[in-house]
Amino acid sequence: MRLIAISVLLTCAAYAQTPAINAGGVVNTPGASSTQAIAPGALVSIFGSNLAGAMALSDSVPLSTKVGGVSVTIGGVAAPIQFVSPSQVNIQAPWGVPVSDSSGPAQVVVTNDGQGSATTTVTVVASAPSIYAIGGQGIVVNADGSLAAPANSIPGITTRPAKIGDAAGLILFATGMGAVDSSIQDGANSADVTRNTLTQPTVTVGGVAAQVTFSGLSPQFVGVNQINIVLAPGTPTGNAVPVQIQVNGSTNSNLVTIAVSQ
Repeated sequence: MRLIAISVLLTCAAYAQTPAINAGGVVNTPGASSTQAIAPGALVSIFGSNLAGAMALSDSVPLSTKVGGVSVTIGGVAAPIQFVSPSQVNIQAPWGVPVSDSSGPAQVVVTNDGQGSATTTVTVVASAPSIYAIGGQGIVVNADGSLAAPANSIPGITTRPAKIGDAAGLILFATGMGAVDSSIQDGANSADVTRNTLTQPTVTVGGVAAQVTFSGLSPQFVGVNQINIVLAPGTPTGNAVPVQIQVNGSTNSNLVTIAVSQ
């Protein structure tokens, strides 16, 4: 009887550790865009349960495809991992994942300590932009390094409104802009060479198109897009002016806000 009881306990323990991905739990890391899809090369968050035994971070660049005993595949391709925890895993979608137009949704599997989750699917599109933000405030940076937010609005961070027509411009951080003009290894940053996105976005600020002077990969951060803009005359002013990325006239990012002054 004792051996039977131990066997039951071990079986239950193994079952409890089986990872499970939430329904709709594969999303862009910064926030959902209107496409509800991901793009090759983008940073993606997977939400669920028993996804990892404990919290752990990748300690290398290029990112490893196994962290804390956890691995992830998208479309059968091993994904570089940024971060794992029992309820959330952050990865980079491999650059070679086919878009769903040609192959259907991509299958996603999380494996934790040798146990694989049930397969879920996610739509992959050429571009699915998503802008980074803190509580709705866009991570959009002035040329002097200050955040384009109302002055003194965030403790410990230098903030000031962006200025219309300032030639030094702004830097917007996003993910999901898709393919670039020079190949790059999965999990690597772009410190070796400047890489431009193949698709030139439109960035609207208060509904007015800004001048886009660069759209490519950030040299420092894996899977992060950097878009440089100059605010156009006629851009509305205020402490919460909406910013959005548009690609091909229809693929729209999440909405974030920045502060703008004359």
